[in-house]
Amino acid sequence: MYESLKTQVLLDLSHTRAASLLKETTYPWEALKGIGDFIKQLGPTLPQDEFEYKGDQIWIAKDAKIYPNNYIAGPCIIGHRTEVRPGAFIRGNALVGDDCVVGNSTELKNVILFDHVQVPHYNYVGDSVLGYYSHMGAGAITSNVKQDKTLVTVRTEEGRVESGLKKFGAVLGDHVEVGCNSVLTPGSVIGRESRVYPLSMVRGFVPAGHIYKKAGEIVEIHD
Repeated sequence: MYESLKTQVLLDLSHTRAASLLKETTYPWEALKGIGDFIKQLGPTLPQDEFEYKGDQIWIAKDAKIYPNNYIAGPCIIGHRTEVRPGAFIRGNALVGDDCVVGNSTELKNVILFDHVQVPHYNYVGDSVLGYYSHMGAGAITSNVKQDKTLVTVRTEEGRVESGLKKFGAVLGDHVEVGCNSVLTPGSVIGRESRVYPLSMVRGFVPAGHIYKKAGEIVEIHD
């Protein structure tokens, strides 16, 4: 087992409505195939005084701020006080937590966003899990399909971990910062409280508490 990649190591499950789904996994990406069905089961159980059912398997918290000129497809849940800004494109299978920001020209597809996640400007997040208080700078994206269309693997110093998935973007641990215009290539996993420099192309695993500067240069964060 690759301990650093495990769900319980990367993510605090008390900050997502997907906790029961993720608790059944060893690694977070194992939940990707089940997001849509999970939302369909969870949605009808949400408090009706807190969430409004919009039809087409879409539930939105009544105190969420949904700006005009966006597109939201189900299955989808959008949590309390979350902002969905103009130009956002939510393509379905999206479980968005409380106090999140889904920004202008941001596209989501088959994702779990924990509470307080920000993807505020020109982001693409597909087939990914973003942990509590993680943030993607303007233009940062997750690339979720390999060019040769083979199954995605996660590269680590100990070897490669097979995901069994053709589509798998990234997992961001809690409190991860991704710099502007960075690309997280398929199967990227960023450990808790790590940072990615702007204009980076990340491949594989970045340990918790580190800064990814460029390929071959990953340094520990010192207080």
